[in-house]
Amino acid sequence: MDITITGLRRKFGRVEALRGVDLTVPGGMFGLLGTNGAGKTTLMRILAGVLPPTSGRVVVGGNDLATRAGRLAVQRRLGYLPQDLGLYPDLSAHEFLDYIGLLKGLDDDTARRRQIGELLDMVGLADVARRKLKGFSGGMRRRVGIAQALLGDPALVVVDEPTAGLDPEERIRFRTLLAGIAGHRTVLLSTHIVEDVAQTCQEAAVMAKGTVVFTGPVSGIVERAQGATWEVVTQGPPPSTGVVVSAVGRAGGTHYRVVSATKPDPAAVAVQPSLEEGYVALMREAVPG
Repeated sequence: MDITITGLRRKFGRVEALRGVDLTVPGGMFGLLGTNGAGKTTLMRILAGVLPPTSGRVVVGGNDLATRAGRLAVQRRLGYLPQDLGLYPDLSAHEFLDYIGLLKGLDDDTARRRQIGELLDMVGLADVARRKLKGFSGGMRRRVGIAQALLGDPALVVVDEPTAGLDPEERIRFRTLLAGIAGHRTVLLSTHIVEDVAQTCQEAAVMAKGTVVFTGPVSGIVERAQGATWEVVTQGPPPSTGVVVSAVGRAGGTHYRVVSATKPDPAAVAVQPSLEEGYVALMREAVPG
């Protein structure tokens, strides 16, 4: 299910959260990367039909979200995992999904419960399906969240900051889960965690201050730091020029990786950039200073 966004704006009083967003999202796994406050969550809420735009046009799978019929058509085929999903702590995982399934119009009891069982198994929660949600860890709650988003086999799945606050093991598990469901649907992953995009997406967009500053292959983000990524080994203070992306203490001194348009130190050696370094270079261009 493809998405086409043209001239999208959204104001909250005098604050303009989205400032003329133009974006095309193809099928498969697509990353939306940006710092907190870049406008990602506002964009996700508009795509989910829960927040109207101030102006601009959003077409999802041929349906115009400016019309009531278009919004309803998209919502019938949408799975949405917001940044803060409200769970009912005294319900079990199975009871919660059964409730959400009824809200989604899955009225066939046998088919609904079969689908719930399959989803709980897919997200690795079949063994704790009858345990109350208040006893779940943060990672387990996020897995319940993706299960509810997948009820009804949606063509479009929108997930907003799904791995924020998770430990490394749960983050890897969740990334693997997302990549696995993207084969026959569009999955839009909104995150500020560069590694999540690096490990799951081939195509991505980057947002800064309510605008899209990059869209294309993830490799294109890396290229933004080509010729501007350096390694400096020193026993003294870090380089004062550029942005220090990492610092690792080793024998002989601290190894700094630095993004800088100019050589940050006489002893600096040019190195191949990573996605994180490409992202830093891109953001320095988009938001100077």
